[in-house]
Amino acid sequence: MSEYGLPEGVTLFNVAAVLIPVAIITVLLRQFPYAAMKRVKNNQLMGVLGRTMPVGVMVVLVIYTLFGQVSAPGGVGASLIAVGFTALLHWWRRSAGLSIVGGTLAYMLLVNVVF
Repeated sequence: MSEYGLPEGVTLFNVAAVLIPVAIITVLLRQFPYAAMKRVKNNQLMGVLGRTMPVGVMVVLVIYTLFGQVSAPGGVGASLIAVGFTALLHWWRRSAGLSIVGGTLAYMLLVNVVF
C-alpha cells in the first residue's frame, strides 16, 4: 500500500473503516441542534438562557482577557481603558460591531502609541 502513501500495515480498508464512522458521527452531531430546536422552541429555560448567555459570555471573555494582560505590553491599564471605552461606545450607539471595532482600535492605539 505504499503506492498510496500509507504506512506499512495500513490498508485503504483501515482508512475507510475509520473515516466513514467519523464522517457519519460528525454529520449527526451537526444536525442535532436543528432537530432539538423543535422541542425547546417555547421552553422557558431556553428563553432565559437566550437573554442572559450573551452577557455572561462577554463578562467571562473580558475577565479572561484582563487577567491575561498582566504581562502584556501596556499591561492591565491599557486593557481597562479600552474596556471602558468599549462600554461607553456601546452605551452611546448600541452597536455590537462598532463597539468591537472601536474597542479594538482603542486598545491597539493605547498599546502601540501611548504605553
